[in-house]
Amino acid sequence: MIKHSVKLTADDSALWCIVNRGRLYLLPDGTLPQGPFASLPLQLDPTKACLLGQIEQRSCYLIVHDDQITDDACWHNPRQLLMQGPVIFQLAARAVQVALFMQTHRFCGQCGSAMHLVNWELASLCHKCGHRCYPRIAPCVLVGIRKQQQILLARSSRHKAGFFSILAGFVESAETLEQAAVREVMEEVGIAISNLQYVGSQPWPFPHSLMTGFIADYVSGDIVCQPQEIEEAAWFDLDNLPSVPPAETLSGQIILQLQQRAKSGQ
Repeated sequence: MIKHSVKLTADDSALWCIVNRGRLYLLPDGTLPQGPFASLPLQLDPTKACLLGQIEQRSCYLIVHDDQITDDACWHNPRQLLMQGPVIFQLAARAVQVALFMQTHRFCGQCGSAMHLVNWELASLCHKCGHRCYPRIAPCVLVGIRKQQQILLARSSRHKAGFFSILAGFVESAETLEQAAVREVMEEVGIAISNLQYVGSQPWPFPHSLMTGFIADYVSGDIVCQPQEIEEAAWFDLDNLPSVPPAETLSGQIILQLQQRAKSGQ
């Protein structure tokens, strides 16, 4: 459980997630700072610390750093920690998302009064009108679509030329994950799918998504790219793919799983 009311001393030793506007402070070797609070290379306010949890019996704290950054060299996108394993990346994801929640819920959206973090759950409470807020989590579906020995990959307007991934989209209100997957695929490329199989999920702090992954079978339709959303899409042989997301991402894991199924004849 995240604890907001903590009293740090100079000697408190921990793993530190220092967040400034969605970016993490990393040491020159690309790792999170660890050690006594007094050894941290920044002037930090200990009253803005939250206990996120523990990793291998070491406490992990979030500290929100609001000051203007003059040197960008040490501040990095959380994606930088993907290669350090799911435990560290999930810690970084949680830190960035909690920091965003704290920064964007200082005042009540119902009456405008100051909000206060409660200590028994991750929430912000208005003592004047009783309005309570929780961190926003935006569920997103990823769909790896197979047709015989091929996979459908697309490139969005946000990706560089030559880089492709599986289809993705946000879940809408009153919609199941499966309904969102079918709708998003039809909207983005005009393809009908069936036989959805859940693969897994991954927190994705850009800024507050939860990725949910599926594999599906092609049913019918020709590729028609959604304007302003999909730049190009095509069927690729599973043994001859373009540049795709790394295996540390859920998208990459789905692609690898489809490749393994193709090799085993499934």
